Amino acid sequence: MFRVVDLILKKRNGGILTTEEIKFLINSYVEGTIPDYQISALLMAIYFNPLTKKEIQDFTMTMLESGDQVDLSNIEGIKVDKHSTGGVGDKTTLVVGPIVSAVGLKLAKMSGRGLGHSGGTLDKLESIPGLSVELTSDEFFKQVNEIGLAVIGQTANITPADKKLYALRDVTGTIESEGLIAASIMSKKLASGADNIVLDVKVGNGAFMKDLASAKSLARTMVDLGNSLGRQTVAVLTNMEQPLGSAVGNALEVIEAIETLKGNGPEDFKELCISLASEIVLVSGLVSTIEEAKTLVLEVLANQEALNKLRLMIKAQGGNPDVIDNYELFGSADEIIELTYQNKEEVFVESIDTEMIGNASVVLGAGRSKKDDIVDPQVGIMIYKKVGEKLNYGDVIAEIHSNGKNTETAVQMILDAYTMTNKEVVKQPVVLDIIR
Repeated sequence: MFRVVDLILKKRNGGILTTEEIKFLINSYVEGTIPDYQISALLMAIYFNPLTKKEIQDFTMTMLESGDQVDLSNIEGIKVDKHSTGGVGDKTTLVVGPIVSAVGLKLAKMSGRGLGHSGGTLDKLESIPGLSVELTSDEFFKQVNEIGLAVIGQTANITPADKKLYALRDVTGTIESEGLIAASIMSKKLASGADNIVLDVKVGNGAFMKDLASAKSLARTMVDLGNSLGRQTVAVLTNMEQPLGSAVGNALEVIEAIETLKGNGPEDFKELCISLASEIVLVSGLVSTIEEAKTLVLEVLANQEALNKLRLMIKAQGGNPDVIDNYELFGSADEIIELTYQNKEEVFVESIDTEMIGNASVVLGAGRSKKDDIVDPQVGIMIYKKVGEKLNYGDVIAEIHSNGKNTETAVQMILDAYTMTNKEVVKQPVVLDIIR
């Protein structure tokens, strides 16, 4: 039997924990025999003395084995998953899922709800009238086998160790540990049962990873971890120095996703969805080059097979598929307010505080500050001017969709989020790097 204090001291002093020691610590904590204060001390020791590759693998596997693992063997074909580290305006699952199912892959996805400035995929889907994200296992498997696509809430007791550890990291200042982040994300992805995984790692002021170097390091750790545990894994590092696309808010984001599947939609969002879908196609072995993968992806967008997959998924999950052609079915906010540029001097958008835009949508009611907050599906923000774009007098910077909650506060937050300059600004790429 180990003494917890000895293991804390070992890690504090730069030692390496064995597989048995890690299993003892995590399993005992889940069982409730080790108190929060001792695990808090261990987490701080790990923060200052980072986990080795072997320790990260042991943490991942122990958290993975702490709960249920989803068995997708009842689903025929190649099962794929996409995970985003979270971002403002990130509705990529609603486009990437239909694309990859249209080329013949199976996306059996369990998603989460939004908390804080990052929106949740389930909240977006529930803005579609009638759609349910709660399916039985049999319904889930049947739907994926038949149409290649389902996005539901997490039903199994997946990685309870990660839930407990994450909650503790959140309140002890130990979130920013690369090894713990990697183990947290990958234990959940591995438990979800997919054969191949594409990670969308956000970088910038609206993301958890603020700089490219640390994001690359995290991505490489996760890719190596996934591959070493038998899952083909790739990471796409993407720009979160500004909101993705234009729409921030649940129904608004679903509409933007539908428009993108119709061949419209903002260029940055479209580019990212094509890139993520192409990486999934490539890592799944359907083609041998990224160029061939992109050709397949563009084909199912052009012939609207991907759009039809979303229509089929909405119908299968009890939603009204007519929303694809009639956006009025989503309902609308009581008030739409345009924020316009009021100076005579021509300027350029130098930067956008993306997290502040996300928080502005939360105060309007589009997201949650606490887990039990009710989300308003109609409210949100449309961002019309992005970094590098020119502003002339009277140009619309953004548009607020409000039902009367904290409107003035949101207006001020959006205006404060923008920094202008009279010098031209280079527009930013959306895909920063790919780690294969």
